[in-house]
Amino acid sequence: MSAQIFSTADVAKHNTKSDLWVVIHNKVYDITKFVQEHPGGEEVLLDEAGKDATEAFEDIGHSDEAREFYLAKYEIGELDEQSRVPEKAYTSIRAGELPEQKQSGSFLKVLLPAAIIAGAIAYKFVLEQKH
Repeated sequence: MSAQIFSTADVAKHNTKSDLWVVIHNKVYDITKFVQEHPGGEEVLLDEAGKDATEAFEDIGHSDEAREFYLAKYEIGELDEQSRVPEKAYTSIRAGELPEQKQSGSFLKVLLPAAIIAGAIAYKFVLEQKH
């Protein structure tokens, strides 16, 4: 069986609580029956109703269960070629995880305070020498 093909205009027509479709990674999902169950509340789903919700889905961090079970359960088709958005690389954050923070500027975090302290000591030493 081949997947149903939809345009973004088709998806946009389904933007209410009683008829809610979203696009995630160029696949179309009818999540109308899931609105009441959504752990994050219905408002976040209604904000994305009838639109591409990929970025919002990836930004929030979802469990493996949400990614595998729920997405598969509500998938009804995919976007047509003209409506597809090029896939971006997302750093997936799973529920309960914190994003990895990059260590940037650590050299300056040490060097700058050390330079300020050394300058203050040298200044004090020069003042004491003059008195």
